[in-house]
Amino acid sequence: MRSSPKKAKKRAEGASSNVFSMFEQAQIQEFKEAFTIMDQNRDGFIDKNDLRDTFAALGRLNVKQEEIDDMLKEAPGPINFTVFLTMFGEKLKGADPEETILNAFKVFDPEGTGILKREFVTEMLTTQADRFTAEEMEQMFAAFPPDVAGNLDYKNLVHIITHGEEKDQE
Repeated sequence: MRSSPKKAKKRAEGASSNVFSMFEQAQIQEFKEAFTIMDQNRDGFIDKNDLRDTFAALGRLNVKQEEIDDMLKEAPGPINFTVFLTMFGEKLKGADPEETILNAFKVFDPEGTGILKREFVTEMLTTQADRFTAEEMEQMFAAFPPDVAGNLDYKNLVHIITHGEEKDQE
């Protein structure tokens, strides 16, 4: 079995200037799935209508136009997948894993309550991207039970995921 170290080295050097080198392949696939979910009209770009439709799918129907415009202004131009990935790369640069995961949950919690409805979490995790099975959902809720009102404290969930069970072990 002969390998070609020169070829591999050259490819690795060239990749460093590429946004795709900032993430592992599995992460890129997850971003691609998120992008595809948000690109509601499937034209390869995320625009105002895509954002509005995405918010509507998440249950937020009265999003202000300024909020959508502000989001789009963060991009240097039309948001294709490479721009989308670059924007996430800039936001995640230097972020610790806990902050990164928390920010992912905060997308679904615009009021910053720190909780999400059990039904909503189940709907998102079983119908989007890498779908969870009913058994996986049961395991998650057994490990991280929602309160009596059905609210999942995702801040606590993220803390346990990134730091382990005990909160006072810092």
